[in-house]
Amino acid sequence: MTTTALADVFARHRVRLRAIATRILGSTWDADDAVQEVWLRLQRADVDGIENLGAWLTTVVSRVSVDLLRSRGARHEDPDAVLPEQDDADDALVPESSAERTEDVAAALAVVLDTLTPLERLAFVLHDLFALSFDDIAPIVERTPAAARQLASRARRRVRSVDVSAERAQRADAVAAFLRAAREGDFGALLQLLDPEVELRADPQAVATAEPYAAGGAPLLRENVRGADAVARVFAGRAQGAEVALVDGLPGAVYAPDARPRAVYVIRLRGGRITGIDVLSREVDRFSVALSR
Repeated sequence: MTTTALADVFARHRVRLRAIATRILGSTWDADDAVQEVWLRLQRADVDGIENLGAWLTTVVSRVSVDLLRSRGARHEDPDAVLPEQDDADDALVPESSAERTEDVAAALAVVLDTLTPLERLAFVLHDLFALSFDDIAPIVERTPAAARQLASRARRRVRSVDVSAERAQRADAVAAFLRAAREGDFGALLQLLDPEVELRADPQAVATAEPYAAGGAPLLRENVRGADAVARVFAGRAQGAEVALVDGLPGAVYAPDARPRAVYVIRLRGGRITGIDVLSREVDRFSVALSR
């Protein structure tokens, strides 16, 4: 198969692969890195010997994502851990078909993601969000189907413990307070809202889009800014056009002149403080955005 033909085949799977990686990793940036690594591995593979390319790609993106999690110090698995009681109804749960329900599950997952081990994340995401059977998941996580089911069950119990409505309300208040402090130029309030180690990341398109409008109140974006003081300076007296919105099910912000999103702000919180802000304009249509107007 020529490189061009292979690229065309890969392009048909890219959206799904990136969706899987994003749910597992909790970061669009890391997901893009994972998908790029899958493409590199596909180029080196004997494609003619791959019986089911979709399954092969799913396996590779899953394992690459788990490797990325482990490399950044995610919680380690305890292979001997067992649940005190198995709930047959819980284990037999099939993925929800309702788009609204799926978004709620994804939002709850994002809240508890850091409490899950890499394999718990993987088993839950593949089964509950992408409808793979445990027989299919077992070789990906290198466990038996029963063990794969238990991994997903542990994750599901944590996901179900999240009060999504309350979490959204709390986060919406935090995002609204951040935007208000930014517009008012209240530097002290911004510092109170930002974690000391907060990281701002913006894609090149977002930086280029904001730059011409800096005089009119657009944030002074750079591709990477770290620390509360530096991030506060990016937004102090600015973000005039940003508004609170649901971004992939959780409160964030969006710049949407004429109700057309041009940039999304994915905002991560922990302990009531903002720990990360991702500003993305490239392929903004891949995000589910609900304006609060």
